[in-house]
Amino acid sequence: MGRQKFADRPSALDSVGAVRHNWRTVTTNTFAAEGQALPPALDAGAPYTSRLSARSALYSDLQVLLDAQRVTREASFRSLVVDENRLVRKSIAARKKAWQELKTRYILQPEHPLFAAFLSEWNRCRSEPERGLTAYVLLALNDRLVADLGIRWLFPRLRRAPAEVRIADIRGFIDGATALHPEVAAWSDQTRAAVAQKYAASIRDFGLARGKVNKVTTRPALYGAPVRLLVRVLRLVGISPTEMIQARVFRLLALDGQDVVDALGELNRTNALSFRMQGDVVELEVETRP
Repeated sequence: MGRQKFADRPSALDSVGAVRHNWRTVTTNTFAAEGQALPPALDAGAPYTSRLSARSALYSDLQVLLDAQRVTREASFRSLVVDENRLVRKSIAARKKAWQELKTRYILQPEHPLFAAFLSEWNRCRSEPERGLTAYVLLALNDRLVADLGIRWLFPRLRRAPAEVRIADIRGFIDGATALHPEVAAWSDQTRAAVAQKYAASIRDFGLARGKVNKVTTRPALYGAPVRLLVRVLRLVGISPTEMIQARVFRLLALDGQDVVDALGELNRTNALSFRMQGDVVELEVETRP
């Protein structure tokens, strides 16, 4: 793959970083061009889902599949789960259920623009913490509720880490979302409680919190892969570099405002990407320079 260089044209973002449905002011939207829906985190009309109510993020299962696929490149992810039973489930029905749960969370289709961007960055990760954050970004981009929780609820707690992770607070966020997301009103109390509990467990699995019973947040270190993944996907939906550095979706990584510029500058210094900002001109490349 050649270097991916981003031209600078304006785009429209709402207050949480979701893209408005007006493509006259943006560069090419790859998702639309390929007949794919926008990533839910960047789609202002995307609904909340309760998929976390049954199981958490299943990050350890994702790791098993990605490691297996790296060795056996010919096998599809579905084949690894259902046919080869790499996740060691007791029955065919359990294997198929595991596949459905993982597919809805992580896509697992190499031809899908979002997953392809993720896979490219996953393979560039150099440590387990970097992998965890990169997988978290994929999950959040593919789940509007996880994204909004990360941008609105978790972000301030990451900034003042260690901050207590209270299930009741997460539940309060979910309960308060019914005005903008009426689908939540149809969820039972049990479902809402389960989503809150599984979300707390999931952010711990990704390295954003620690503790088994009483959890506290952990502010993430700066790594290239999760930042580059956000940059890649924002560009795929047509966001210009100038507005990209203002996108609130970077709050998933505890970055906002000037912190985004500073982070890109630091990653440029370490050759994790190429970034230059001069006045209103922003140049940004995600491929490593030779």
